[in-house]
Amino acid sequence: MEKPIEKRAFELLLVAVSVAFIWILLPFFSAVFWGVILALVFMPLQRRLLSLYGGRRNLAALTNVLICVFIVIIPVTLIAGSLVQEGTSVYQRIRTGDLDIGAYVEQARQALPPTVDGWLKSAGMGDLSQLRDRVSEGAAQGSQILASRALSIGQNTLQFFISLGIMLYLLFFLFRDGVPLGRRIRQAIPLSARYKYQLLNKFITVTRATVKGNIIVAATQGAIGGLAFWGLGIEAPLLWGVIMAFLSLLPAIGAALVWAPVAIYYLLTGNIASGIILTFVGVVVIGLADNFLRPLLVGKDTKLPDYVVLISTLGGMALFGINGFVIGPLIAALFIAAWDLFSHEKEEDEAGAITELSPISTESRKAQSGETQERAPREQD
Repeated sequence: MEKPIEKRAFELLLVAVSVAFIWILLPFFSAVFWGVILALVFMPLQRRLLSLYGGRRNLAALTNVLICVFIVIIPVTLIAGSLVQEGTSVYQRIRTGDLDIGAYVEQARQALPPTVDGWLKSAGMGDLSQLRDRVSEGAAQGSQILASRALSIGQNTLQFFISLGIMLYLLFFLFRDGVPLGRRIRQAIPLSARYKYQLLNKFITVTRATVKGNIIVAATQGAIGGLAFWGLGIEAPLLWGVIMAFLSLLPAIGAALVWAPVAIYYLLTGNIASGIILTFVGVVVIGLADNFLRPLLVGKDTKLPDYVVLISTLGGMALFGINGFVIGPLIAALFIAAWDLFSHEKEEDEAGAITELSPISTESRKAQSGETQERAPREQD
């Protein structure tokens, strides 16, 4: 029989090697993270491919990896390259003065009544001239950050391809050996079968719903907004479309942070037709995509309130960057699931305690015991 001190030593060793292994993986956290996420999302397709290929796991896994490359990685890479190029061009135009954001704000200021200046001052925002300078400065800083990111991406091309290779390599083995590996992980988790089933089921459901739902909603809204900007002749439609797609990860507010100011600018400067068209596209088309697709793809499976999704997404992205739009809602869902399990178990314990202390149950137990005692002599007779 294993001694207590030996068991504690082994548990300490288990924790130490686990922490060390996680520490080793930290430099490639994003590659490992997205490899696991893609494996969870595309695992149903892996099962179909296995059935199609007669159980040949290597061929099915390789086919699934190639599908991920063509569906996810190549489009994202092309969009990112075009975005960086367009953002750098906008930054150059702002720096040289070819694109004057302050001039657009000044046109909107001249179209407003003078009382708005006083309202802004009372609100602590200064007059519209100061607001124009702030908007110009913010646009210059934002485009400069984007340009610096572009330079950083160019300098870290080797690291990017290394991370991409690690992700695809890991993804292949997760597809091939994911089922037995998942079984081993479930067996190793030191929780009861009930807890493991509930929490792991919630983990997989929320991950798939968040990634598939949010990405589809964001891509749809960004594409609609970008096409609307392109049709109206707005500068850098791809850049604004990607920004709208990124902001669409936030429920309720999302893409309106981009298209609403532009629509207001059009209405104030007399371009009524463009303002009405953009408002219609933003409120009806983009809003309908959010109101219809998000509950269908995200809310139906995660069953998280919008305010929880919003706060957890913002918090996750603040802590983990772009990975946070998955990590944040996932942690929130596991938090709610864990506390639901705890509350249900507590209710069951309290209900059992009340049943034991109930006078009616006590009398019924006495009656049952009396009947049992009466039956025993009769049976002996």
